[in-house]
Amino acid sequence: MQTVDMHVHLLNPSVRFDRFYDKLALKFIGKKFGIDYNMIKLDPYKAYKQALVNGVRESNHISHVALFGVDSKVDFSGKEIHRDKTVCAMNEDVYDIYMENKDIIIPFFSINPQRPDALDLIDKYSELGFKGAKFLQNYWGVDTRDKKYSKYFQKLSDKKIPLIVHIGSESSVHSVKSCESIEMLDAPIYHGVSTIAAHMAIDYSALRIHKALSKKPRNFNSEYYTLLELLEVHPNLFADISALLTPVRAKVLPHLAKESNIHHKLLFATDFPVPFDTIFNSYDLSYKKRIELNKIKNPFDRYAKSILEYFPTNSDIYTNWQKLF
Repeated sequence: MQTVDMHVHLLNPSVRFDRFYDKLALKFIGKKFGIDYNMIKLDPYKAYKQALVNGVRESNHISHVALFGVDSKVDFSGKEIHRDKTVCAMNEDVYDIYMENKDIIIPFFSINPQRPDALDLIDKYSELGFKGAKFLQNYWGVDTRDKKYSKYFQKLSDKKIPLIVHIGSESSVHSVKSCESIEMLDAPIYHGVSTIAAHMAIDYSALRIHKALSKKPRNFNSEYYTLLELLEVHPNLFADISALLTPVRAKVLPHLAKESNIHHKLLFATDFPVPFDTIFNSYDLSYKKRIELNKIKNPFDRYAKSILEYFPTNSDIYTNWQKLF
């Protein structure tokens, strides 16, 4: 099986991996992602790019990746309010790595719709060869239901540019909770955009950790089930399985694997470099199988092999990306 990874992050060139979250991930599983901890100290961005490109080129299962950064938080004058030093790679950064690796990179742009020149920027980057768009509206504090963004979504629709929208809980950056909701899909769907709901709309809370880790479908959050219903109703709505191997999300895999009526709307995706663990997880694989998966060196293949336990090689999720380009 070979497929396209529809959800991969390029990090900010100024990244320093000095947040507690980053240090913890790199210390314990950095090698599992092909990232050399000593090289990270010398040149973090170069080390990350090298790990990303090498991981894809050496993968047996991933032929291309949809790669994107995240635009800054701005006000309506275009003034930058905040740029996260880890996730906020700009479109020029994506373009640079794309030009060096055209055979494996599918570039997606990230344009905050609050920018006064947002529509012109869509034209600019699509003309440069960008094939899709990425929203992190929960970080931006953008409520997509606001009608002032209608022209933005109509532009994406007219140019046939697919849009990835973060839905569900966020732990990597500051997030406006109301902008994580599944209603963030309404406007792009209405305007005919090929819309991709990221992370299966899974919501979790440290205050209800017993439910967050529960494998019982009755304890899954309601928006997960709402998304499954919406996928059946809207022909232009898709969902990716990015970060579904993180402990709080992996629990849904057995259930999702049985929902065969929406498999033609699911997209393979990893959310690289978000860390995941094949052994200490909330899915239902035997520990023998988990240990076997853990031995796979390539992080993209380790993710793919884990997903293959639920979606066999002939599953639609490995070819549905073709419906978007």
